[in-house]
Amino acid sequence: MKPSRQDPAERSGFLRYFYRDWRPTRLGRMVSRTWAWAAGLGLTPPVLLTLQVQDRGSGRIAHTVLAVASYQGQRYLVSMLGDDSEWVRNVRAAGGAAFIKRGLSQPVVLSEIAPAQRAPILKAWCQIATSGRRHLPIAPDAPLADFEAIAADYPVFRIDAVA
Repeated sequence: MKPSRQDPAERSGFLRYFYRDWRPTRLGRMVSRTWAWAAGLGLTPPVLLTLQVQDRGSGRIAHTVLAVASYQGQRYLVSMLGDDSEWVRNVRAAGGAAFIKRGLSQPVVLSEIAPAQRAPILKAWCQIATSGRRHLPIAPDAPLADFEAIAADYPVFRIDAVA
């Protein structure tokens, strides 16, 4: 479900070219594919990786560049566009089975975090996702209570290695 409010990133003239109504535009998808390719090769800062997950409609592998947040020794992925983000819907359809890529692909299981536990992870993610945090309606240095108020709108997944 999309957050009921307007995407804060759309208020910026620059980001309006990349996102409309909580969805990437054609230009946004092209830029994302380019970043996913570069992150998959390991050419981007280490905070970025490429998520590879089976598309629930076509069955092909979908590639998405994401910023990885670290919190209490675990790594997490955050959906800056909410529940209706394609990668979130694909991960849920795949039961969490996915691959992360920075050089080599590694199989992982993505475990969704309950909304009540998301706030500190969202805050940690805001510290490293300098572009993505513009989609949140609060400042990156806001108190944890502000993150708790929006946590249900932004899915968070823990990255677990496949045994």
